[in-house]
Amino acid sequence: MNKELMEALDILEKEKNISKDTLLGAIEQSLIQACKNHFGKADNVHVTINPETCDFSVYAEREVKEFVDDPALEISLVDAQKINTNAELGDMIKVEIHSKEFGRIATQNAKNVILQKIREEERKVLYDQYYGMEKEVVTGIVQRVMGKNVSVNLGKADGILSENEQVKGEEFEPTERIKVYILEVKDTPKGPRILLSRTHPGLVKRLFESEVAEVKDGTVEIKSIAREAGSRTKIAVWSNDPDVDPVGACVGMNGARVNSIVEELRGEKIDIINWDENPAILIENALSPAKVIAVMADPDEKTALVVVPDYQLSLAIGKEGQNARLAARLTGFKIDIKSETQARESGELYDYDDEDEYYDEEEYSEEGAVESKETETEETEGVSEETTVEE
Repeated sequence: MNKELMEALDILEKEKNISKDTLLGAIEQSLIQACKNHFGKADNVHVTINPETCDFSVYAEREVKEFVDDPALEISLVDAQKINTNAELGDMIKVEIHSKEFGRIATQNAKNVILQKIREEERKVLYDQYYGMEKEVVTGIVQRVMGKNVSVNLGKADGILSENEQVKGEEFEPTERIKVYILEVKDTPKGPRILLSRTHPGLVKRLFESEVAEVKDGTVEIKSIAREAGSRTKIAVWSNDPDVDPVGACVGMNGARVNSIVEELRGEKIDIINWDENPAILIENALSPAKVIAVMADPDEKTALVVVPDYQLSLAIGKEGQNARLAARLTGFKIDIKSETQARESGELYDYDDEDEYYDEEEYSEEGAVESKETETEETEGVSEETTVEE
């Protein structure tokens, strides 16, 4: 039993997370390479390794000939009979090769083959590990600031937080712990290249999943997110359980849950609204905290006209149009916001002074419709066409 080799393989398997079979395969390739360097060719060389004991043997198949032209492929009858007394001309004899016979260069090349294989497997293991963490949030330690990019240590590998994926105004200090979103993992000859983000909407979603148990177990579902990193985020939530308030679950007791997320995002404001299948109600909720008088949505064209009180117009639009812009992203509708006065002037909003004038379709019989038409004709007789008639 080769105890030293077994111990070395166990340590590598534990520290580098490289399987023993892969390492044994690397040793096999290195021995074949050493034979090739020593003899000039290795097409007839075979290596056997016992994975339980790590004992290995190397042998070359050589043809028995009376006159030897190529020692690497042929063996004389006299030498063959020393190995097998029954050997005859034309037979194939297995000749054992001792690694001690290899020269310094062949040994060094074999060592390089093993090291190269270990490095390749180490890169592959790292790539597979972090590739499986794409679209997830991890905690990293700021290593150094490289110009406008930031290097973040993620444990076994470093990630890059580029300028485009940083929140404007955020500054980082070495050794500082930050949460980052793994945007993409690329395989390169030097190891995995991990691209990170602090601006992606997925960061907010993953933070809610980690802070809110109902989101993590699927009771509360985040239907849509619209984010302007560093400033404001709107999320629409829906509960699959009628007894669970989705907004309340995300806010938490005294705002504890949402406040911890806001703190992680360094003060970014978060609006949490109820999702609704009805586009009009969803748009009304999305424009919160502004009050809405009416919403006229066209699901086919994905457009909507929203009417708000005059004094709420600036609130509905938001600073530099932010509230309206986020609401449009959240709902997927192109939203046109008008004040009550503007809507009246354009004829897009009508007043109904008497609620009794609204009729139920089922109760509105043909007979009633005729009577109503006659009454309306009598009441409006003598009124010009340009005059607006209030029902």
